[in-house]
Amino acid sequence: MLFTPNLRPSLRLAFRARFLSFSLWLAIALAIAVPLAANFSGRQPATVGLDVGLSLIRLALPVLTVLLLQELVCREFDRKLFLVSLTYPRPRHHFLLGRVAAIGVLLAGLLLILAVLLAGLVTWISSDYAQTTPPALGLPYALTIAFIALDLLAGLALGTLLAVVASTPAFVLIGTLGFMLMARSFSAIVALLERDSTLVSHAETYQSSLGMLGLLLPDLGALDVRMVALYGHWSLLPANWAQSALATLAYAAALLGLAVWALNRKRLA
Repeated sequence: MLFTPNLRPSLRLAFRARFLSFSLWLAIALAIAVPLAANFSGRQPATVGLDVGLSLIRLALPVLTVLLLQELVCREFDRKLFLVSLTYPRPRHHFLLGRVAAIGVLLAGLLLILAVLLAGLVTWISSDYAQTTPPALGLPYALTIAFIALDLLAGLALGTLLAVVASTPAFVLIGTLGFMLMARSFSAIVALLERDSTLVSHAETYQSSLGMLGLLLPDLGALDVRMVALYGHWSLLPANWAQSALATLAYAAALLGLAVWALNRKRLA
């Protein structure tokens, strides 16, 4: 592999940064939260448990993404370790993309493990109570997990760019999580204002301002297609899901390209 010389040390750094312990605690939290949430619903316990589990995964993995970026990229410059990493006869982008590839491999592996664990928990809950509309843990569930991975890719790409240009690791945390919050929510707010413009004053101005975000941010809210897994109906899939997926991929590729360009232009003292 092209980035293998940088991929292996990056994986070792991630494991030293307590990636395994964080993953274990996340799996334990998932195993506790899903059955507890299911017990609060008398008619659709499996659906509620699956919904809560997916929400927990979507909340926790972006935080882990930022922590890995801080450890593998930001602290590399803070501790002057780049003086060793960049002395090898390789282009700078091999170093950066190797670190990004390591984070991507770890996140993909953890997401797969959590998805299997969640599916097992939902199957166990379903064995106690047969719902009229059980969750669809086949292709709809796989599509939901794939779109969560795409959502994480966009956050990883932006976090990589911020890690290269930012002067402090805290900016990477605030910037990446703020980006994902806005990208996930602005389209839902616009749709809400279209249905009821009386919710805020000067709704048209507010709505147009939010609409401008669509030119700057990918619509990560459209990637949340859990409804097809929760209820098993493909009609619940958003009409523009393919366009949203392609736009997010293009956005992530552009951000990674900007990160490589910024690193090549960065003056390392």
